[in-house]
Amino acid sequence: MDKALLAILVCPVCKGNLFYDPAAQELICKAEGLAYPIVDEIPVMLVEEARVMHLDEVEALS
Repeated sequence: MDKALLAILVCPVCKGNLFYDPAAQELICKAEGLAYPIVDEIPVMLVEEARVMHLDEVEALS
């Protein structure tokens, strides 16, 4: 994930910071509990495409 791109991307729902999970190839919004997929090195920043994270996953990130 390009660090410059990650620095400007925000969650489309809350406009909060995103965290990169290289193992899952996802951008994580802790505040909303959403994981946005990265497909072919391109972040898919559509709420409809985001995975709703389980509460224990979100808590593990804190």
